[in-house]
Amino acid sequence: MSRLLIVGHGRMGSLVEALAPAYGFDVAGCVSARSGEGAIADGPFAGVDVAIDFTLAEAVPKTLPALAARGINVVIGTTGWQAHETAMRTVAEERGIGVVAAANFSLGMNLFQMVVEEAARCFAPQGDFGAWIHEAHHDKKKDAPSGTALTLKAAMEHAGFARGIDVSSTRAGFIPGTHTVGFDGPSETIALTHTVRDRAVFARGALVAARWLVGRKGWYGMADVLRPSIE
Repeated sequence: MSRLLIVGHGRMGSLVEALAPAYGFDVAGCVSARSGEGAIADGPFAGVDVAIDFTLAEAVPKTLPALAARGINVVIGTTGWQAHETAMRTVAEERGIGVVAAANFSLGMNLFQMVVEEAARCFAPQGDFGAWIHEAHHDKKKDAPSGTALTLKAAMEHAGFARGIDVSSTRAGFIPGTHTVGFDGPSETIALTHTVRDRAVFARGALVAARWLVGRKGWYGMADVLRPSIE
């Protein structure tokens, strides 16, 4: 079995720990967000193949270099740290580790993004159609709009949809996550929706990514992880 280090032992980290054996991992240890880079640097983690980081945005610029210094590949499941991405890419390249970073690790969401991108490509030349994205999450989620909504918007723009794309957010109750992408014309509306029913979907996706990342070097997204299954 491959050896896994869990960084961040909140709800998501606990789910990763519970599900890890089913994905072929032996959990080498769990590091809390509070202990951070110090625990990574000093812990008995020789021979760890990959880490999954579900900490906080402000922790990633510290935990990733600490993991890289020990030659540990990492799956980053945290959002809101992207302002530091250039620096983190440099660290990963200099240390020769592999990284999978994504705003959302749901396998369905990543396939949904491909569908949305193709829809945007089809609607781009239809000037009468406008587009919007609405996302809803639980009231404890700090970033709004979600990183996933921003990723969907970027995918639509990359596909050639050059008109404005309105993005809105809802934070209420215990909603695990819902994203709707819509296209509206003079007399009709098309809406595509992805809904999460259980937060375990993110842990499962992160574990799939971690299993794929073992032995690899470079910076990747979930499209790279999924590509063998869709080609």
